[in-house]
Amino acid sequence: MSFAYIKGMTWGWVGHADTWDTLEAEHSMREMAKLGINWTAIAFQGLQSDPHATTIRFNEPPMVSDKEVTVAIDRAHAMGLKVCLKPVVNCADGTWRAHIDFPDDAQGNEPSWSAWFASYSEFILHYAHIAETTACEMFCIGCEMVAADRRANEWRSLIERVREVYHGPITYNCNHHQEEKVTWWDAVDLVSTSAYYPETEWKERVPVLRAFAQSVGKPVFFMEVGCPSRKGSAQKPYDWTHPGAVDLEEQAQFYQTMFDAMENESWFYGFMLWDWPSRLYPREEAAHNRDYCMYGKPAEDTIRSFYASR
Repeated sequence: MSFAYIKGMTWGWVGHADTWDTLEAEHSMREMAKLGINWTAIAFQGLQSDPHATTIRFNEPPMVSDKEVTVAIDRAHAMGLKVCLKPVVNCADGTWRAHIDFPDDAQGNEPSWSAWFASYSEFILHYAHIAETTACEMFCIGCEMVAADRRANEWRSLIERVREVYHGPITYNCNHHQEEKVTWWDAVDLVSTSAYYPETEWKERVPVLRAFAQSVGKPVFFMEVGCPSRKGSAQKPYDWTHPGAVDLEEQAQFYQTMFDAMENESWFYGFMLWDWPSRLYPREEAAHNRDYCMYGKPAEDTIRSFYASR
């Protein structure tokens, strides 16, 4: 399977109800497109109450509706962007989805996993159908499900069912350091990872990722990678709770270091950067913004320049 280099950005997370079908959301996406991107991952959540719950809610407040998802996809396509649709399960109690897990019972059975995957499959298949009817160019079946990654049979079964509904390429977004632990990469079309590696680790990580890409024999790209504009975040870019003060240059330098490290890696298929919200802060307030979004910050120019070179 052949893909052009992915020059992408994640848009819309977490997908709050009534925030996508607005003039503000349209403005946000137009500003994002000015970065010279050719892809966007439209990302939004479904919710389960806690990491041991087996029911996932979606297409109801506080989450975006199907209509809003369709509007966002159509808007991106109208701007000339390819779309990866990315539904993601979250826990309403704030627990990271990586910890969704269920212990075996005394007899070695796993009824909770069966119930969870039944609900998760309903969630994913619902949006796989939307991805098909809206001609999305890629579909992501999961994100950073570290504890669930080991459930290879269930993932393979889900992927088979998705392929009955959606006929485009499928990816799974593993967490960083999980790349070699997922045993079912052969079932997807592209391998993707949340590459939140500290800035000082890029030189040592690249050979590891290169060897992994060669072993897996699939296109590999970063479905998530980014850095908040905070002092200290370049060393822990995955930590959205880091309390550092605003540091716009540190964010820009993180991107430059990563781009320099990956620039000549012929096996690498590109980036879906993290992230761009559906409602932007005013550009004049960028100097005081500590979040991942690069709008109005030096990192915006760093990204635009790199994407223009590809």
